[in-house]
Amino acid sequence: MPDRRLGAIAGVVGATGMQAIISMIGLMAAFYVTCILFIVVVLGLILKLVSGVNIFKLMKYLGREYLLIFSTSSSEAALPRLIAKMEHLGVSKPVVGVVVPTGYSFNLDGTAIYLTMGALFVADAMGTPLALGEQITLLLFMIIASKGAAGVSGAGIATLAAGLQSHRPDLVDGVGLIVGIDRFMSEARALTNFSGNAVATVVLGTLVKQVDKERVNRVLAGQEPFDEQSLVADPHASPNSAEQALEGNPEVKPLSPQNA
Repeated sequence: MPDRRLGAIAGVVGATGMQAIISMIGLMAAFYVTCILFIVVVLGLILKLVSGVNIFKLMKYLGREYLLIFSTSSSEAALPRLIAKMEHLGVSKPVVGVVVPTGYSFNLDGTAIYLTMGALFVADAMGTPLALGEQITLLLFMIIASKGAAGVSGAGIATLAAGLQSHRPDLVDGVGLIVGIDRFMSEARALTNFSGNAVATVVLGTLVKQVDKERVNRVLAGQEPFDEQSLVADPHASPNSAEQALEGNPEVKPLSPQNA
């Protein structure tokens, strides 16, 4: 995969010159800044006004999940942990069970930002900049196109190509301009998607009065830390369950060093 990314970047530089590197770095920087502002300002304001929760405290509580997502470039890897942590935070289990899985399919804020900025970059790079009306139309279209996009690494570039094919087919060839840097932006995209789902869970839980606010305050204050041991494969299985199963079935013999 790294070789493919370097090959894609080399192809763009060979065709357009070193100015392409500067433009791609500018796109990545602008995308990261936009995602940070969206999480801190937009999501933080909504969370504070509706639930009274500080976005920075919530992000600190989800710190392990952020590291996991950053290392895998996929918010899917943190799905089980988000469900467990939202329940531990004080949001009722039915709300978490509905909002989190649904949000992973339909609440992809980072993907919507990526698709819009990527499409605008491609249009400018190909010498066909979009007018304001076209940008607004494209924004609405890409927001819709982001719904149902997979939360795995590399899905953003495929969704961008599909969206442009439906909205502006003449720009599809320009997708190759950002293939090489897509992996470097996927971390911010996944982190933004994850943050949006976490905030949505707390906000919707507050709106339907299914949040224990006192517990939320205690958990975010560090008074009730999350038990990592609760994330076992089968919490109902005892350590001796396998031995008990063997004892209950005499036909099944445990492996010995001689026949292992």
